[in-house]
Amino acid sequence: MHPYNSLADDFYINMILGTEMDLPSSRETVLHYFEQIQKKFPEMRNFYARDKNDFVLEEDKDRGAYRWCSIEPRRICSGYVNPPSAQAALEQHRHALELAPYSLTVSSLDCEALDLLMGFDFTYRGNHNQLLAEALGMCPALDRVGQIAGATIINNEPSLTFALDDECRLQCRLSVEARTNAYQIRTGEYQEEQLSVYVTARQYGSLAADQTYVATLERLWEVCRDIVDNYAIDSILQPLARAIALE
Repeated sequence: MHPYNSLADDFYINMILGTEMDLPSSRETVLHYFEQIQKKFPEMRNFYARDKNDFVLEEDKDRGAYRWCSIEPRRICSGYVNPPSAQAALEQHRHALELAPYSLTVSSLDCEALDLLMGFDFTYRGNHNQLLAEALGMCPALDRVGQIAGATIINNEPSLTFALDDECRLQCRLSVEARTNAYQIRTGEYQEEQLSVYVTARQYGSLAADQTYVATLERLWEVCRDIVDNYAIDSILQPLARAIALE
């Protein structure tokens, strides 16, 4: 398995379970769920309400590597920033999904979508859009457009979503998010910001009677790992790292 955290400045694996019905939000239910999370991962001790019905439990962020999880009205989220290994993050996500049916009464019927995201952030001061064009190239049909005399690229975020089954319920999205805006390009005043590459596998809809959330997560992990290992590293992540190193 690749040492994913060596491919970018920051690496993270997030899990998001979206539900069709509102999740329980009573004080007792929310605290009990997070207490069960904390028993497994004792360093997660920072608890706060982000909005009225958004609750977060996380580790200290100042170490650079940290776990977090949250409950929103219709989402259960779990993330690990700069994990020592992919399996460390997956262990956390499995635990969150194992608890959900019992602590938050989430049925397999209640699944709107289950996502697993692998994210790679590169810190770069400059025009992200231009860097992407130089490092990754342009779609052949748009290549000449990108060479118009005097033109400056102000939006360039490659994205591709594809289905992996006939019903289009299992999908994967490979995308790049630039954070350079027109004002920065006009003034030439750039800040160090994160240029992000995302690989997201998603299972849509209610699970079958013989499926579990954890088993579905494992399938999503297989998809993400395949796309990153066999496509994204050579074609996107390493070219971006090389282009930034040469700046």
